[in-house]
Amino acid sequence: MNQKQKLIHELVEMQKQFIRREKAGGIDSQEYYAPEEDSEWSAYQTRHDQLANRLIDMAHAEKGSKR
Repeated sequence: MNQKQKLIHELVEMQKQFIRREKAGGIDSQEYYAPEEDSEWSAYQTRHDQLANRLIDMAHAEKGSKR
């Protein structure tokens, strides 16, 4: 699996985790939009943003475009 595929796979797995959590009991909007710094969702959002930005950068590099 190449780096791009690994990023996509991890993002999809994170989305599945989010969906399971939401179906199991929901996610409070306060918890989602303004999580405590040490909460699971703060780490989730940080990691998701990192992965998504790397993927976007890779796509731009492939096409020779800029953000």
